[in-house]
Amino acid sequence: MHFDPILPAVVGTTFIGLLLSLIFRHFKLPLVLAYILTGLIVGPQCLSLINDIDVIETMGSLGVILLLFFIGMEVSPDKLRRSWRVSIGSTGLQIILSVASMFVIGSLLDWSAQRIVLLGFVMSLSSTAVVLKLMQDKNELHSEQGQHVLGILLVQDLAVIPMVIVIGIMDESGVQSDVVAMQVGAGIGVLLLVRWLLNQEHIEFRWLNKLKVNHELQVFGALLCCFGLALLSGFMHLSTALGAFVGGMLVAKMKDSIWIRSSLEAFHVVFIALFFMSIGMLLNMEFIVQNSTLLGTLLVMVLVGNTIIATVTLRLLKLSWSKSLYTAAMLAQVGEFSFILATLGRQSKLITDYGYHVTVAVIALSLFASPFWVALARKILPAEHVSKVPSDITEA
Repeated sequence: MHFDPILPAVVGTTFIGLLLSLIFRHFKLPLVLAYILTGLIVGPQCLSLINDIDVIETMGSLGVILLLFFIGMEVSPDKLRRSWRVSIGSTGLQIILSVASMFVIGSLLDWSAQRIVLLGFVMSLSSTAVVLKLMQDKNELHSEQGQHVLGILLVQDLAVIPMVIVIGIMDESGVQSDVVAMQVGAGIGVLLLVRWLLNQEHIEFRWLNKLKVNHELQVFGALLCCFGLALLSGFMHLSTALGAFVGGMLVAKMKDSIWIRSSLEAFHVVFIALFFMSIGMLLNMEFIVQNSTLLGTLLVMVLVGNTIIATVTLRLLKLSWSKSLYTAAMLAQVGEFSFILATLGRQSKLITDYGYHVTVAVIALSLFASPFWVALARKILPAEHVSKVPSDITEA
């Protein structure tokens, strides 16, 4: 055969993804679910068209970077500035209440304090990729809830830093002081840069105007803008997605920067689909079937528990019950950064191998169930409380 062995995997994955997307679109279901189901079908659990999950996960992480870059370009500075009190307060309270809830459960199950703290951290983080994709699909990003959710997700990204430090302290090997100092300093630097960007009307980089004369130059220039700050953020031991978001904000402040978005749109669509496919590949169906009762119970507990915790924290910050409940439903799933915390916990022997597999399964299932959970909230809540982006922004 005179073709590359990777071609059947590419063609098969593309065909299945397109077919499922058409079916899900016909029934008005989120395309996120189609991508996750595609990953499950083409992965090692079913057709085995793709067996190297690490490659897909790496490509999927580029999708998250692109997603945050685009969100940074779309963010409303005034609304984001107004939502910081809610974002910081809600995130802090959610972490505290999540750990407290795990303490109650852990006391009944005779868990160690280290395991309680670890699992409390894991359950307190939401999925940036899933939530922002759901809001984009429904044009809710510029709504009041949308800005609150965006702010909370960004603060959660920063909160991962102290979480990793605490997990390192609980590990016998401890933490590296130079890494901690770099993370803290970089985190402060990011906050100062974001604050400066929010106060700027326009920023001009004259050398970028030279890229506008050629489409190929535009593509590479746009990729450099997106991944350059993400790389810098990663060097500082921060979330690369957080760096991409700041990069998007920076680009949005530039004059005549709309070509950057158009140049990266196709990359964004492909890589974000790969990210959700990688989640589908993480679903170990044999393990899920063997532990279906336990995992089903834990999934319901996570979705309901996280919704209650987030609703309470948002109500304490003076949001209405309906807006608090809808925002909480958006944040109910467990996020992709929780995979990292769970892995660190396994390496530090804070959880067993079985506990790790249960945790990963619950995280993946919560990501898959999230669109249904949000749709349920939309049906239950009065339509006027599920605010959408203003029509003038949509038309623009």
